[in-house]
Amino acid sequence: MTASWSVQDAKARFSELLETCLREGPQLVTKRGVEAAVLVPKSEWDRLQRAARPSLKELLLAPQPRTEFEPPQRGRLRRRRGPVFVSRDDRRIAGGRRNHP
Repeated sequence: MTASWSVQDAKARFSELLETCLREGPQLVTKRGVEAAVLVPKSEWDRLQRAARPSLKELLLAPQPRTEFEPPQRGRLRRRRGPVFVSRDDRRIAGGRRNHP
């Protein structure tokens, strides 16, 4: 069970609070009788941070969008035609392909 410390006790006996946290786990600090903070061991903090961060797989499979960018509607934009070049023998080449007459 998490022990509860008033902010006055936590300030006055911080070394004891820290040792209790390392030995027994998270310690709750109250301010005027209201839960205000929790002191947790660094190893538990690291574990909580890893658990709160989604993996790449979870991000890619998530139903919500990953960005605020709205892609354009499909089919509304048309592809540009490639440049037209004229070869030495005056045969037209469009987009790198020869157009035979």
